[in-house]
Amino acid sequence: MKLKLALITIFLLLFNGCTQETQNKLSRSIQNWTGTDGTLDVYAGDKLVKRFIKIDKLSTATGTGVNVERPYRFGYGYNDKNFNNKKDAGENKVYFEFSDYSTSYIFYENN
Repeated sequence: MKLKLALITIFLLLFNGCTQETQNKLSRSIQNWTGTDGTLDVYAGDKLVKRFIKIDKLSTATGTGVNVERPYRFGYGYNDKNFNNKKDAGENKVYFEFSDYSTSYIFYENN
């Protein structure tokens, strides 16, 4: 019992000492391990133009060879062509990217 408490205390102290981005990366890796069911809706004005479903995580791009974040996010999900929140025949898993600056989007867990 004392060992468990000591390990949890050490983990919390190390976690609190991390930068916010490091904490986010750890959180995303835990989410990836445990699994999530995210949905990404992309809008043009007030019209829904694209939906990706069953996304396990969104990642922030990082420059190659440097640790500088890029202004876009990316992930993998199913292209929900008919916007019904279900994976239908012909709706394949795809890689996607979108800009943090110019894309109107909402990402949410779809339980």
